[in-house]
Amino acid sequence: MRKSYQIAVIPGDGTGPEVVAEGIKALTAVSRASDIDLKFKTFDIGGDRYLREGVLLADNEIRRLKGMDAIFLGAIGHPDVSPGILEREILLKLRFELDLYINLRPVTLFKSADTPLKNKGAEDIDFVVVRENSEGMYAGGGGFFKKGTPDEIAIQESVNTRKGVERCVRYAYEYCRKRNGKKRLTLCGKTNVLIYESDLWRRVFYEVQKGYPDIAVDYQHVDALCMWMIKNPEQFDVIVTGNLFGDIITDIGAIIQGGLGIAAGGNINPEGNAMFEPMGGSAPKYTGLGQINPLAAICAAQMMLEYLGEKEAAKRLLTAVKQVVNEKIVGLDAGKMGCTTREVGDLVVGCLT
Repeated sequence: MRKSYQIAVIPGDGTGPEVVAEGIKALTAVSRASDIDLKFKTFDIGGDRYLREGVLLADNEIRRLKGMDAIFLGAIGHPDVSPGILEREILLKLRFELDLYINLRPVTLFKSADTPLKNKGAEDIDFVVVRENSEGMYAGGGGFFKKGTPDEIAIQESVNTRKGVERCVRYAYEYCRKRNGKKRLTLCGKTNVLIYESDLWRRVFYEVQKGYPDIAVDYQHVDALCMWMIKNPEQFDVIVTGNLFGDIITDIGAIIQGGLGIAAGGNINPEGNAMFEPMGGSAPKYTGLGQINPLAAICAAQMMLEYLGEKEAAKRLLTAVKQVVNEKIVGLDAGKMGCTTREVGDLVVGCLT
């Protein structure tokens, strides 16, 4: 009997609809080959609707999204909307309302992809960042005092609960145990400056470690970790960290794995829903040109299949992406693939059939 899944699709802004279309094309092809049924429901959420109707994210949409098996997001971000509005009222609201407390970011260099790191190859760059996704600096604590005056004060608070930290850390240990034979988990923080926040993270990290004696652990300050990601990325297996640090180091991860054209991530509630997206954003300057790389969106779709438990389908799609990167296109950056957006999607489908 074929398994059936309800997938919410948020094409979003800019090049989002273009890459989502190729992701759905790839998902449709692999679902046929794997005998699974994916039913897609599109949600008009993003900057265009906000400018047109003044609507960001309605409560009834949140309820409907909660009933879906997964969410496939293209991008949110519009040049005609002031920075922060769409990010806070759509992206962050989705994370908080759906309690997507894990941001999962694989950093994997495929064999033929270029990395800016000298003398490093696919065997050196293969790790995962587990980022706490619902607390920290992004929880929204703080405010202004005497705004616009010479005495203005701006306060931004980092909110970290023991529950939030522990569930993220425990997820990282479990993921590290299942991932491969390396079984090494690194905590990224800043214990020498952010004393209270880092103290909580470090205590929880080592307390939870008692239940995972098979996992080797270490700790690195975020600034040192940024350096080592560039100098010796081969030392990393799984990194766990807070919201802000995770946001920063995953951008380093994206560039060393070949760029935003291949970087994908998941926003996950292990006990509930999950949302998967390419990391490149809406890239409005490429809208409608057919030059944007859809492989990041297709990799996000591949992660979604893994989350749904469709391991074989996920493996098939990943193999197809690797074949396209290694044999079919000349580069990963927008406009430098040697193919159009649609043609790259067709190449992936061709490797699946």
